[in-house]
Amino acid sequence: MELGVFGLNAKAPLAPGHTAQLARRAEELGYDSWWAGEHVVLPSPSTPDTPMDPTDPILDPLVHLAYVAAVTERMLLGTGIVILPQRNPLVLAKQVASLDVLSGGRVHLGIGAGYLEPELAALGVPMSERGRRTDEHLDAMASLWLDERPAFTGTHVSFAGIDAHPRPVRDGGPRIVVGGHSPAAYRRAVARGHGWIGNGSSPADAQAALDGLAKAASEVERPARLGRLEVTFMPMSSTVDHAAARSYAALGVDRLLIYPLPLEDPAEIARHLEAHADLPR
Repeated sequence: MELGVFGLNAKAPLAPGHTAQLARRAEELGYDSWWAGEHVVLPSPSTPDTPMDPTDPILDPLVHLAYVAAVTERMLLGTGIVILPQRNPLVLAKQVASLDVLSGGRVHLGIGAGYLEPELAALGVPMSERGRRTDEHLDAMASLWLDERPAFTGTHVSFAGIDAHPRPVRDGGPRIVVGGHSPAAYRRAVARGHGWIGNGSSPADAQAALDGLAKAASEVERPARLGRLEVTFMPMSSTVDHAAARSYAALGVDRLLIYPLPLEDPAEIARHLEAHADLPR
């Protein structure tokens, strides 16, 4: 089981120097990946399902990861997640390919369909269309990255007679990691993702997600090109002890994400990462 770092682009985004120091320290400590989440806008006033206060700052994940890419050498760079239906898929495909090239093929594109109606509506996406748009956008980006002559025809995006270079570094394009805990998200992960990403409070929550993924695997076909589904899980508690880490590993979790927030002081965050770097793998 690998360890990653999540969330340091949000709520208390660090100054550039502190971000660089922490990213380099995480890499020195053996963390395999650095993940950034997304909300373009937040409901104001807050709604019950809003994860952040509307005045909480959150940096764009791709911009944040481009900075982290420049100060690290090995860590994978993951979005956890980009809300795909509210992004233009051609623009996003170009941004992701650019980051992949500049980082030497380190991008893991975590995506989700979104759930905050005020955010989706402000960006012109009806809640009822977000699932279909997500699937179309994934397929459209795959064509731009992989096809000799990119073309796609769908309800929400269509193109032909175009091309876009540079292509991503990794054969098969950036690894797609699908987020979400709904049956539709599990099916999307099985059918279209190299991996799945989610969160919860305990190993029992991770087991529930694994059960959902297993059920989805019996309902939809998984293309052979995607290989084995990789599972990334983030415990929402501020600390993870060795017993819990061993439980996650025994379940088959491939990557455990450490979430240092609500810590804000860079020195405290560094100590938090150091304290968790020796968790059982």
